[in-house]
Amino acid sequence: MKHESTERTTPTLLKSNLLIRREAALYLGISEQTLAIWKCTKRYNLPVIKVGRLVKYRQADLDAFIERRRVG
Repeated sequence: MKHESTERTTPTLLKSNLLIRREAALYLGISEQTLAIWKCTKRYNLPVIKVGRLVKYRQADLDAFIERRRVG
């Protein structure tokens, strides 16, 4: 039986680069707790996507967040 690669069979929606809080924190170089506090206190305007009770972050939003903080 020949298996197709996951790359070809994965729906486009699953390739949307949604990151869980742990992955987003690693991407930004901060702790999960710091990211959770930022969301709770609304310290930064960092958009999230709620999936049930899970909080997810789009990689494009994280990139934009980083770019807005570039100095110089």
